[in-house]
Amino acid sequence: MKRTSSPVYKAAILPSPVLLWWFKVILFLMWSISCCKIGWDSVLRMGADLQDLFLYEAFLYYNPLLLVTMMVWLWGVNLWVFSQGSTNYARIFDLDQNYLTHHEIWKCSTWMTIIVPTSMTAYLYLYSHEEVSLAASQPVLLYVAIAIILIFPFDIFYLSSRYFLLRTLWRIALPLQAITFPDFFLADILTSMAKVFSDLERSICRMVHRQVATIAWFEADSVCGSHSIAIPLVLVFPYLCRLFQCLRQYKDTKEKTTLFNALKYSTAVPVIFLSALKYHVFPDRWTSIYHPLWLLSSVINSLYSFYWDVTRDWELSGFSRIFKFNKPNCCSNLLYGRQWIYYRVIGSNLILRCTWTYKLSTHLRHNYLTVFTVTALEMPRRFQWIFFRVENEWNKITKSSFQIPMSEIPREDEKLLASTNRSV
Repeated sequence: MKRTSSPVYKAAILPSPVLLWWFKVILFLMWSISCCKIGWDSVLRMGADLQDLFLYEAFLYYNPLLLVTMMVWLWGVNLWVFSQGSTNYARIFDLDQNYLTHHEIWKCSTWMTIIVPTSMTAYLYLYSHEEVSLAASQPVLLYVAIAIILIFPFDIFYLSSRYFLLRTLWRIALPLQAITFPDFFLADILTSMAKVFSDLERSICRMVHRQVATIAWFEADSVCGSHSIAIPLVLVFPYLCRLFQCLRQYKDTKEKTTLFNALKYSTAVPVIFLSALKYHVFPDRWTSIYHPLWLLSSVINSLYSFYWDVTRDWELSGFSRIFKFNKPNCCSNLLYGRQWIYYRVIGSNLILRCTWTYKLSTHLRHNYLTVFTVTALEMPRRFQWIFFRVENEWNKITKSSFQIPMSEIPREDEKLLASTNRSV
């Protein structure tokens, strides 16, 4: 046998997984530094009067995709933690055998992390070098490519998972059927991304009006800016979907809890529309009437949402479970015995719930970097919410599996059980 055909020899010439991983990390760092250097140099080439305006435009087109990328990365971390523990998330979400693991999710988020900043860097570079038409095409091509990949009908790019996502989104938009766990779970995540959808609407509006990377920015702001009625409509849409889901659940189950949940989502409506009224009423009327009402509605929504997260979604009623980790029926299957985690999560959830107004109030968007920071902080808040919401659902499933009524046991199993009891 020749030496070159030996399995041992072939294994010896292949790079080790650790070296391959470090090679990828080095390439990623080189790409990141190159994008930052090219983008910064491109901004410095612009005139001082255009720098802030153009950065805001670039931020508007790309920040929705950057935040979605961040959420995909965090979802991969959620799945990785679930896979390390006893939480069977495939069973909770009723996934088929082709469901994506955290490895595939991280692969998708890695490509998104590469493609979105690369397109943004090309946008800045081309505009600074007076290639305006090519610069304007960058965000358009990116959005079109993402849309094509999502609806691509052939068995590539994880077809079954894309179909599952699109089907769930359709069920959320039109809750005409019984609500499943994936339906309201994804709808809750979409409420955290309401600001992302409003920025997405403004970006698409400017693309449709051909006002990307042109001097018509000021005209675009009058059509697709903060005064547009489309912004509060897009902001409120995820909350209305979730509200109608709760009403549908009440129709199916007659549980009054679903009505209180619907009331929680309805409290978001006055916050959004009272904020939008600033651009449609006289300033003194806004200051004397609508601004105090907006503050009151914001406090009500924030506190109500915080209460529901802790006592209903996580079932930490009265925080009593925090002090009962020594009892198996009260403990957390995922974070057993780690009381400090629950304290930290409850505290951070309260703080981030109170910053909710910055994400959804149109009259607070003059400082877009602050709004972006607060919106980005909503992603980790939802990320930690997922841990305890899925954990709570898994606890319910495992608990119900040990409480099967005798009437549901088949006759043969019932006879076997009776004979076993007699023999004992």
